[in-house]
Amino acid sequence: MARPELILASASPRRRELLAQVGIVPDRIEPADIDETPLKSETPAQLAERLARGKAAVLAARHPDAIVLAADTVVSLGRRFLEKAADEAEATRFLKMLSGRNHRVHTGVAVARGDRVSVRVVETRVALKVLSEAEIAAYVASGDWRGKAGAYGIQGPAGAFVRRVVGSHPAVMGLPLYETVSLLEGVGYRRG
Repeated sequence: MARPELILASASPRRRELLAQVGIVPDRIEPADIDETPLKSETPAQLAERLARGKAAVLAARHPDAIVLAADTVVSLGRRFLEKAADEAEATRFLKMLSGRNHRVHTGVAVARGDRVSVRVVETRVALKVLSEAEIAAYVASGDWRGKAGAYGIQGPAGAFVRRVVGSHPAVMGLPLYETVSLLEGVGYRRG
């Protein structure tokens, strides 16, 4: 029996790179477009779960014979969400808020096959060093913050700002690998 098509519901090159590390190459990349606005009183973990589940469900409805993998990453400082910065000013503000502080990264990963959707949310605690104005300005000028929750990417130059990670390093990059592989195996997906 042929293996079902695997669709990655994300345009993130980081997620494709992480999947490749564990020998998984999606058959198709098809980002899911859903409303990502947090709901009133929604926690970061609830938001990460809802978005991952929603993205997977949208594509599973379109492709009922495929396996759909979706994920979403939410950075939070307390109960405040730090989404993808809209511009350099917001990126600067986010980095100043995170400077010298601990924050949490919640990454939801969902796998759908037919009408069945399984979701896991991984929480990782990250501590950044105290950032100087010059470090923040240089990082913002680099543009590496674009398209990244919390306005930084741990896998790029901002990795030098990270003092400590407690939890899943790949989850901070956008995809918790252990949970992803477990969910895929749970719906019958086999690597290779």
